[in-house]
Amino acid sequence: MPDQNDAAGATGTRTTRTGATSPVGSATAPHLDPPLARSLSRRHIQMLAIGGTIGTGLFMGAGKTISLAGPAVIFVYTIIGFMLFFVMRAMGEILLSNLDYKSFSDFAGDLLGPWASFFTGWSYWAFWVVTGVADIVAISGYVDVLAPGTPLWIPALLTPVVLILLNLPSVKAFGEAEFWFALVKVLAILALIVTGIVMIATHFTSPSGAVAGLENIWNDGGMFPHGVAGFVLGFQIAIFAFAGIELVGTAAAETKDPETNLPRAINTIPVRLLLFYVGALVIIMAVNPWRTIDPGSSPFIGMFTLAGLGIAAIVINLVVLTSAASSANSGIYSTSRMVYGLAQDGNAPRSFGRLSSRRVPQNALLFSCIFLLAGVVLLYTGDSFMGAFTLVTSVASVLTMFVWSIIMVSYLAFLRRRPHLHAASKYRMPGARLMPWVVLAFFAFMLWALGQADDTRLALVVAPIWFLALGLAWFVNRKAPLQQARVEEWKAEARAEKAALVR
Repeated sequence: MPDQNDAAGATGTRTTRTGATSPVGSATAPHLDPPLARSLSRRHIQMLAIGGTIGTGLFMGAGKTISLAGPAVIFVYTIIGFMLFFVMRAMGEILLSNLDYKSFSDFAGDLLGPWASFFTGWSYWAFWVVTGVADIVAISGYVDVLAPGTPLWIPALLTPVVLILLNLPSVKAFGEAEFWFALVKVLAILALIVTGIVMIATHFTSPSGAVAGLENIWNDGGMFPHGVAGFVLGFQIAIFAFAGIELVGTAAAETKDPETNLPRAINTIPVRLLLFYVGALVIIMAVNPWRTIDPGSSPFIGMFTLAGLGIAAIVINLVVLTSAASSANSGIYSTSRMVYGLAQDGNAPRSFGRLSSRRVPQNALLFSCIFLLAGVVLLYTGDSFMGAFTLVTSVASVLTMFVWSIIMVSYLAFLRRRPHLHAASKYRMPGARLMPWVVLAFFAFMLWALGQADDTRLALVVAPIWFLALGLAWFVNRKAPLQQARVEEWKAEARAEKAALVR
């Protein structure tokens, strides 16, 4: 546990220009170093949002999702995207209500209590570490495809080193790297859509005799060929494809002009989802009858191979590898900032709260990268790449749904405790009174769906162990003088806000 006597900062609060109190023991505490730099521009944030939306799960997991749900996968991705748009809107409204918030971990601690910051911060860290391991599994798998015979441990060890080199220089260097990573993914999907449209328009005939056409989507068992059960199973893998959509929320403290750039990034999510998810899947299933799609490989690669574009298929292998690297890059950035924030609140060792001369939390960054080496172990103990990928993504899905749920519960507390800020907000969430409950009910359904198959059910066993460990850690941590002061201060603020509402 961290040394609470050395923890960063005092626990005073002040009123911001929005009228809300600053995060307890966080935003108002004297930083151990100068604050994080606001170096991420509009194009960085836009591509960070796109990169977070287009994850490894789409490229690598779409084949299995299609095999489980059939054409109903279109509705699966649409429903998940619809729900997560409201999570993002809720997050955006709260972050913009108080620009002292560094991330959603900050506002969770401010609105729900210091325990929420502890649980959210460490769970989000664990989510990205697990996701990073999944990305390393994917990277190693595609390196093996591109260069058969390459020892798996080589890419599994090199990837963390490359991530460190990309993130250590400055946050702007990270933003530039992620900008180009995300651009590669966007261009790849656009190329797939254009290629697919040409194949459909020319009635391309595959070696199996199938003719490309939109009717391939529904003419083999309809839209729900596996019934309700198959539709439900489709959610298991699909949910991971959206993990990272909240990434712009961890970049709030390093974003130029957040009041303009955050809403723009969030508001374009529906368009991105329709184009990159629904559009790409419609094209894939129109060209490849859905029963012919291999669940163990990427359907993106399969479609270019089917088109006879051998070099394009190799390029897409590189794109998928780049996508995994992009996801891991985003994850290391996010975990380092989350651990940095935890250290500022006395919830992590003090050394993790220090910044380098370039204002990068390098100790937190190196700490997170060490855990990615678990990918080496997983590669040599799993039965297959897809089996290992499914295992870690299922655990990651539970962790990210916990974080998304905390965001929605925080929003409900925000509405109850600070209705004046909601009324004054220029970026209010649509359906503010109803949609948080609808989204939380959907997440409960998702947990039930994960329990319906053997390869994802294990996540429901592992996750409670994690939360039990966190609970024990918080039980010990909260006894420290700093945490006791933070808890008492939070209670006093809650009582004051409640009294103000009664007047």
